[in-house]
Order: sequence, then structure tokens, then C-alpha cells
Amino acid sequence: MLFALICKDKPGNLQVRLDTRPEHIAFLEGLNGDKKLAFAGPFLDADGKPNGSLVVVEAPDLAAAKALSAADPYTKAGLFESVEIRQWNWSFNKPAGI
Repeated sequence: MLFALICKDKPGNLQVRLDTRPEHIAFLEGLNGDKKLAFAGPFLDADGKPNGSLVVVEAPDLAAAKALSAADPYTKAGLFESVEIRQWNWSFNKPAGI
């Protein structure tokens, strides 16, 4: 099943995001290689700078989705003010094979 990880950055932590981004990208590439990543990308503020993330993962249950979230280098770096994890159903424009 799919889970949306809705992550909000702590205010004033853009540099943490930028410094940790290479590790985060490698983490997402690993999830993608393991067929656990549906899609991901940053939320942007009014100036077009990232201030959060939306990551949709394939996981067997909420506990596994929480474990994936906890393993994200952004989470480990303390970037996020909050992380909401919600089960999600891809209803429209779902690519074949997902």
C-alpha cells in the first residue's frame, strides 16, 4: 500500500536541507531501486526555496512507512518540524506498473 510522508521543515533550516541533500537523494535512489518509492519532491515557499517534502512510498503497513521515514537522512539531520504519514490511494494518472 502507498503512504504519503508529508514533511514540513523547521524554519531557518534551509542550510541543513542543502547540506544533507546528497545523502537524501542517495536514500531516495535506494528506495527507488528497491521499488519502494512512488514519487517524491520538495514543497516550495513563496520565493521558490524548498521548505518541506512530499514522499510517497510503498510499504506493507504504517509501521514500515514510519521506519522508512525515520531512515531518511533529512529526518536523521533533524530537518523536519513535523512529519505526517498517511495511507494514500493513487486514483488518477497512475503510471502502469505501480
